[in-house]
Amino acid sequence: MPASSRWVIAAPKKNLVVGVADMVASNDAGAELVTYSLGSCLGVTVYDPVKKVGGMLHLMLPDSRIDPRKGVTSPFMFVDTGVPQLFKTVFNLGGERFRVIIKVAGGAQFLDEQRTFNIGARNILAFDEMISRNGLAVHARDTGGYNSRTLRFDLATGNVSIHSPGLSAYLL
Repeated sequence: MPASSRWVIAAPKKNLVVGVADMVASNDAGAELVTYSLGSCLGVTVYDPVKKVGGMLHLMLPDSRIDPRKGVTSPFMFVDTGVPQLFKTVFNLGGERFRVIIKVAGGAQFLDEQRTFNIGARNILAFDEMISRNGLAVHARDTGGYNSRTLRFDLATGNVSIHSPGLSAYLL
């Protein structure tokens, strides 16, 4: 190797895993939030690019009225209780409402071939209605379809990448 060559080795990102019915928010630009295997569930990211603060939510169901007790004990399970908590947490970390970038993925038609429950479609509808009702807009989405998705959210850049089995990864 020539003496003038240089190797630049970046420090590895801290992976903060967002489980099913869970939420993680951070102001650590060295962190990457990741959630695995979104089927009918939705993965939602909220990011303030100025403060470099963001959060990710992995929600399962559209409405906590099916089990109000779980809506209290596991708010991140539902659109109606988890999404407001995600925004409040990002705002408490310094994010500003007028700057946030919202991205969403998931909501696949998954394990419900007869479309009996349509959980994915119902999750998308509930999420879109909540965002619209609050005067916000989704900046990017990859919803519906039949593939599971894994999301990775880089807090330094705000990039959200999607990985699906058998497909190339891409940015949302």
